Amino acid sequence: MKGLKNHRLRNSIFIRLVCMFLLIITPIILLGFYIYSWSVKTASNDISQTAEMQVSYYLKDLENEIERIRMLQYDALNDVYLQKLAVTWEAMDDIKRTESIMLLWNRLSSIKSSSAYINDVSAHIRPISKTISANNGASDFEEERFERLRSNYIVSGSNLIIWNGGLFLSASSVSGNKNREPLFVIEIELDLGKLKQAIGQFHTHPYSGAVLLMPREELLIVNDSVERVPEVALNLVRQSHLQKGFFTGTAELEGREYFVAGAVSERLGLQAYKYLPKKVILEPLDRFYLWAWIFGVVSVVILMIYAFSTYKFIHKPLLVLVKGFRRVEHGDLNVSIGSKQNDEFGYLYERFNYMVTNLSHLINQVYKQKIMMQRAELKQLQSQINPHFLYNSFFILNTMSLTGDTEGVERFLLQLGQYYQFVTRNASDEISLDKEVQHARIYTEIQSLRFDRRITVRFDELPAKMVHVQVPRLIIQPIIENAFEHSLEEMTEHGHITIRFVLAEQWIQIVVEDNGNSLTDQQLQQLSIQLQSSAEGAEVTGMLNIHRRIQLIFGESSGLAIARSELGGLQVRITIPEGGRLDDV
Repeated sequence: MKGLKNHRLRNSIFIRLVCMFLLIITPIILLGFYIYSWSVKTASNDISQTAEMQVSYYLKDLENEIERIRMLQYDALNDVYLQKLAVTWEAMDDIKRTESIMLLWNRLSSIKSSSAYINDVSAHIRPISKTISANNGASDFEEERFERLRSNYIVSGSNLIIWNGGLFLSASSVSGNKNREPLFVIEIELDLGKLKQAIGQFHTHPYSGAVLLMPREELLIVNDSVERVPEVALNLVRQSHLQKGFFTGTAELEGREYFVAGAVSERLGLQAYKYLPKKVILEPLDRFYLWAWIFGVVSVVILMIYAFSTYKFIHKPLLVLVKGFRRVEHGDLNVSIGSKQNDEFGYLYERFNYMVTNLSHLINQVYKQKIMMQRAELKQLQSQINPHFLYNSFFILNTMSLTGDTEGVERFLLQLGQYYQFVTRNASDEISLDKEVQHARIYTEIQSLRFDRRITVRFDELPAKMVHVQVPRLIIQPIIENAFEHSLEEMTEHGHITIRFVLAEQWIQIVVEDNGNSLTDQQLQQLSIQLQSSAEGAEVTGMLNIHRRIQLIFGESSGLAIARSELGGLQVRITIPEGGRLDDV
């Protein structure tokens, strides 16, 4: 902790930040106490300037929402199942009728769910004398409702319809007869409660309220903070209308003067009004503006001082540290940060330099040594395979020479040359899987000369995704050799070896299995135990050799697994990651 010896409280970044915070917050507190009494008056001034805009925006949003609902309504007129119900009802069986009704009901329910302003969506279908509602499902045809709503079908763009105390949108489909009677009507009933709730956003002050007025005052929606009766609110709107039209004005109600802001939607035929006491608007004081400017200027100066101090005492030291980490990130372990600071950053710089020195030491002394040991072990394990096959090759060649099979000797020597050309190529520890499979095929062709077709070998096609996967050299051929020598050598006929390739979600597997009959359950269990308990420093040969090499490269989750084959002999399953070397290896 040498870096902290000269560390003093007065040099602490924490103290500096506390002082800067006090410097910022103290003027704000002082100014806040002074201007607290003027805050409500400032808000009232904003209300007076934005009241008309609020009403206009509200009505515009409502207009856009109604227009969107209209689009859905007209789109529903072209619904396939609605057309089928209206035109082909008689030709449909009960199942088709029920299915069409349910699908149409789903369409209507979807429209209803698309907007909070929709109370219900119904399709009145005259040819089948049925009404299908999103809320109530299928019911009897309502003739009066149909006649009242269909009167609007000729108009381009469905207008709002006031009927029976409700507000509706109607869209009709024209039939082919000369009277142009509609086949069906799509009706959307708007939720008056939601409309009333929506205009409640204008309740910003006591005695304020809002009015949504329909054409010819046939329908009035009032949302008032003091629960005035509709007639009183309507009188207030009428006074405003007589004086200033549909936009702004003043009116008197119950001995109190009000400011009224309104807007009109020509497309919907709606009028929206917001009213609030005029006293709320006229109360702001002039001195508020002066103090607002003073507060703004002082705040800017304080913020500039704080920004400069933060940059000097925090940002610049952090930037030096970040640059150091970036150099280490790019592999430069010779980086060193020099600093005369006695605060926390000085300590961090010293610890950073110490960390980089230790990291470099660990890489050189531990990691590199371990990698070199693993590569040496890998070379040693791989070289153990070559003498074993060499002995067998001399035996086969000797046998063929004694029998006088010169043509076979020539073919055998050619294949043997290709085999050892692969084995003795030490350019890389790993090769692509397709080359490893090709080498295994050459080996089986050599063995077929020895066993004179007593044993057949079948290779499945290698999947395209597995062709270029990098694997250790000589992992398939020794397993096939094991099947030849230990499982099938004594069989006089019908010996069989199969090599399959399995592509799983994150792994690829190479499966080698035979139909040998000499493997006992005890031998299978013993070999499985050996694979599971292979320890560092232990002698590894044959399949243990392959298992160990694969785990050295791909990790403990990979390697060999053995089981009883469905063919009756041994099944060896080689598992490696699909993408090659794992990140944690």
